[in-house]
Parts: sequence; C-alpha cells; structure tokens
Amino acid sequence: MTDLVKTPVTVITGFLGSGKTTLIRHLMQNPQGLRLAVLVNEFGTMGVDGDILKGCADDNCPAENIMELSNGCICCTVADDFIPTLERLMALPQKPDHILIETSGLALPKPLLKAFDWPAIRSRITVDGVIALADAEAVAAGRFAPDVAAVDAQRAADDSLDHETPLSEVFEDQIACADVILLTKADLAGPDGIAAARAVIEAESPRKLPILTVTEGAIDPRLILGLNAAAEDDIAARPSHHDGEDDHEHEDFDTVVIDLPEIADPADLADRIARLAAEQNILRVKGHVAVQGKPMRLLVQAVGARVRHQYDRPWGSQPRQSRLVVIAEHDHVNEAAIRAVLEGVPA
Repeated sequence: MTDLVKTPVTVITGFLGSGKTTLIRHLMQNPQGLRLAVLVNEFGTMGVDGDILKGCADDNCPAENIMELSNGCICCTVADDFIPTLERLMALPQKPDHILIETSGLALPKPLLKAFDWPAIRSRITVDGVIALADAEAVAAGRFAPDVAAVDAQRAADDSLDHETPLSEVFEDQIACADVILLTKADLAGPDGIAAARAVIEAESPRKLPILTVTEGAIDPRLILGLNAAAEDDIAARPSHHDGEDDHEHEDFDTVVIDLPEIADPADLADRIARLAAEQNILRVKGHVAVQGKPMRLLVQAVGARVRHQYDRPWGSQPRQSRLVVIAEHDHVNEAAIRAVLEGVPA
C-alpha cells in the first residue's frame, strides 16, 4: 500500500528558453483541484524564474510552496540542496498533492531521477513523469540535433572529429529521458516547422513517445499530470550520453550577471540583446530592468535573437535595480564585450 500514498513529482526539463516557466504558470492557473508545490532550479546567481512563479502564487500554490535551488545544477547538488528542499516541501503544514520540478536548461534529467532512489525520499515520493520541452522552431532549424547520416559520414572520414556539441548532448539526453515531449512555440514554427521538429525528435528518441504541440504553455494538465510513470524505477530504459560517469560538469557553459542603469527605451535594449545572439553567440538573457518614469519593472526574456519584454509588477519597496543574467557556452562569454553591447557603448 506504500505506493498509493507517494506524492507524485513531475520533472519538467528542456533546453534554455523552451518555455518551462510558462508551462508551470499554466499548470498553476489550472491545477485540476490539486494543491501544487514547485521547485525551481536556476543556472546562475539570480532566481528570475522563481520570482516569476511567485508572482502567480494563489491558494492552490501559495508562495511558501515555491522553492528555489540557485547553487548550481540540480543533479549536481543532490545531497546538499535537492533532498533537503524536497523534504521541506513535504513537511509543509499542508502537504502538496503534486510537486513540479523545473530543471535548469542545462540539467541532465537522468542523474536527477537517480536521486529519487535515496532512502530519505524513496518511500514518500515517485516521479509521475518527465516532460521534455523542445522549441519547435529551433529544433526544425537543426540547432540542437545533428543529422545522423551526415554525422556517420563524417566519422567515417575522420575518426578524430568531435561532432557532438555540448548543446546537442543535453538536448538528446533530455529527449531520451522523457515520457512526453512538448513542442513549444508551435505558433512560430508553423506546420512545416512542427513536422520537421517532430521528425528530428522521433529520430533521436530511443522509444516511441507522445509528441504534443503547445503555444504559450497552454495544454490540458490531464495530458501531462497523472502519468504514473514511476520513472525512478525505469531508469535503464532512458539512455544517456553520460551513462557510466559518476557525475558531470557544466564547464562548457558559463553565466555572467550584468547590472545596468535605468534605461529609457525597452525596444532599444531588446535590439542590443538580439545583437548579443548574432555577434557573440549568446544563448539566453533574462532578468528585470528599471525603465525611466515607469513604476513597474520590465521583465526581459530572450532566447537567442528572440527577445520578449513586458511590465510584470510594481517595484514597490524593492530597489529599482536593473540586472540581467547572460548564459552562453564557456568560450563565448566575454563579460566586457557583453557589457559594452548592453550599455550601448560604441564598438
């Protein structure tokens, strides 16, 4: 009877900017009668995603049910951070009916699944399912998944060729570990893009998986919650590039936090952020910015050259501090060059 009282956990994984926070906001707004809790893992030093979600807190998922891990990748901080945080969620006065875990964009899900075998939580929690989000437009463009036939041909021609990029390995591991794939940004990809992305994912997946299209995180929660996958008992069916390794490192990626003065023109800042993607191969920018004469803070979210910004809430008693987190592969992080573009310093 023990399994019947385990609290289900849904692990939501996916590449940087694939829409994980947007999906969780939708689930919080459509809880299907469940009392939810959310654990957010940030890569970097600033909890932007957690802050966004706390702004959506309500009776079904109050602010105290939303916790953050900001000390590194969730699968690398199991003993020090992850297990204790899960235990704190389970010890809340009203225990959650369902826990949502948003991994960082760089997290490998399989090491996280192994953590659910720890004695402290195994008898109390089960992984209801792993949901992998993939940006349909990006996947259709071939950014994160190589052409298998082309790779095989290159290997035959040059055994020393390193065709795997860090991004592709992360993407493929997330797909291989999933129970359901969500193709996000479906409205941007269009029918042809969706078909192309679906073909890429089907080729990468080690087994047949449901692949669903999503726009702005809107999906019937019944399609992704209540899967009863018990994924912690099914790890062998979820292959990884890193099988056999004791741990993994994220030295291929780096972050830098840029503090800015108040800005006058959000559109101009968006143009400069888009330049970072084009000129410096920056993957992700996110944070809050103070705009001159505006009492509300500007939320900025960028994936590559695609930049979105909106006023989310008043600064209130918080200091009007503009701060952006910038994420890229290690060799592409030049803090001085990034700062120069964001501050509008002439080249």
